[in-house]
Amino acid sequence: MILIADSGSTKTDWFLMSNRELISHKQSKGINPFYQDSQAIYQSIQDISKDIETPTDIFFYGAGCATAQKNQIVEKALAKMYPHANIEINSDLLAAARALCGKQKGIACILGTGSNSCLYDGTKITHNVSPLGYMLGDEGSGAVMGKKFISDLLKHQLPSSLSDKFYKQCNLQPHEIMDRVYKQPFPNRFLAQFTHFMAENNNVEAIKQIIENCFKEFFLRNIKQYPNSNDLPIHFVGSVAFHFREQLDHTARTLGYKLGKIEKSPMNGLIEYHLGI
Repeated sequence: MILIADSGSTKTDWFLMSNRELISHKQSKGINPFYQDSQAIYQSIQDISKDIETPTDIFFYGAGCATAQKNQIVEKALAKMYPHANIEINSDLLAAARALCGKQKGIACILGTGSNSCLYDGTKITHNVSPLGYMLGDEGSGAVMGKKFISDLLKHQLPSSLSDKFYKQCNLQPHEIMDRVYKQPFPNRFLAQFTHFMAENNNVEAIKQIIENCFKEFFLRNIKQYPNSNDLPIHFVGSVAFHFREQLDHTARTLGYKLGKIEKSPMNGLIEYHLGI
């Protein structure tokens, strides 16, 4: 049996497969070795072992799993739970590449709360433009879209009807927004949540411009740096790419890029990859 895990900082999806059939799907809290040690990770996932039979192989993909040192933190926790399983730990970016490209060459991208991208040769990631996080980069991400939207809102750059609708619907005042951004934890998540409001009001020109400008920056500051990027299919995974796929496609075509797959989650592609479907 094969256990495939896709983990972000918020939640982890666990899929147990046997003979190409789904045996079990469970969720646990998110895992990130930048913020958790092995014991904390083990404590957060030990209930999973009660519901999931012992797998022979575990393929874990997660945020923060980008170096051997961090990967060992996750591996130690999983080995404690499943001591006889073969364990492989990889980054969420490799998950995107394997899920979207399979064993073909292409460019794989993540557009969710954050953003990332890579050039994939069908086996491994060969180039990666550092995303830098939402303060310095993460172009096209939900956090950056939300940041630009909130900035325009607070600087009175949006139509008054839209601003009034926001304050009434979201029940937030400017001083509360400033406190959440500058004094509370996870401001990136706070800012990214406003993409829901943006999606609901995507017919407003000011919203359209923010979204398209964010996508344009993503292509010009990231994708453009990959060799032969105009000749390769560019695939996307993540909630932002999925919900704003029409504008993403329009921006890509305007800049001369061709889009491939756009998926909300990498899991179906990962299952196909590991089961050889």
